Amino acid sequence: MTDNNTSRTADGEDFNIVQANARTVVGWREWVGLPGLNIQAIKAKMDTGARTSCLHTFGIEEYQKDGEKWVKFMVHPIQDDVHTEQECHAKVFDMRTVRDSGGHETYRYVIETQLIIGDLQYPIEMTLTARDNMTFRMLLGRIAMEGRLIVQPEASFILQAPQG
Repeated sequence: MTDNNTSRTADGEDFNIVQANARTVVGWREWVGLPGLNIQAIKAKMDTGARTSCLHTFGIEEYQKDGEKWVKFMVHPIQDDVHTEQECHAKVFDMRTVRDSGGHETYRYVIETQLIIGDLQYPIEMTLTARDNMTFRMLLGRIAMEGRLIVQPEASFILQAPQG
């Protein structure tokens, strides 16, 4: 049973509208930082249709470090710039099959890294994938936004870009 301040989520759970007031409002695209990957700022699309966040990468190489699985990969952190490259390293958190918006399934590395968006900083899970045909180098999915962000679809770049 819901009252005037409660709605239902897509998963059928109660959501209190008052809780929304404590969340950060973001536009459909925002500048974010990934300090664990030494990426000061990258444009990210807030993708409420995606469950998990993803980062466009290339040249992924798996290796062992202190008995754990790690990956080295390259990122083009600047939209529409294929010349600027950033080398990144991250511990492999998981491997998952992910279905894209076209219904194609791929098996991807999953890493955990810190996200900076506005005044917030918190860990997120992110898959690594080749997104050469996509406009945005990063998509921020529902799990990373849950409980923290509300998307204002008509707005862009509401928050200040991370400073390095």
